[in-house]
Amino acid sequence: MAVLTKTPQEISHMSEADVANLATRLELDDYASPFEALQDWHLLRAIAFQREDLVKPYWHLLDIEAYDES
Repeated sequence: MAVLTKTPQEISHMSEADVANLATRLELDDYASPFEALQDWHLLRAIAFQREDLVKPYWHLLDIEAYDES
């Protein structure tokens, strides 16, 4: 399975289909090594910081929880 790496400029030009393909790979969890999965997870997280609108349907894959620091 090919793992994607993107620059911030490439992330800004990603489409909904690109993100859907990435999310599908993460959901299938069919990687040769855990490091490949981690790279895709980091890419999805990077997309979330720049293009949150594209990641909203896949937020559950990021496993980010809100918490109260007080």
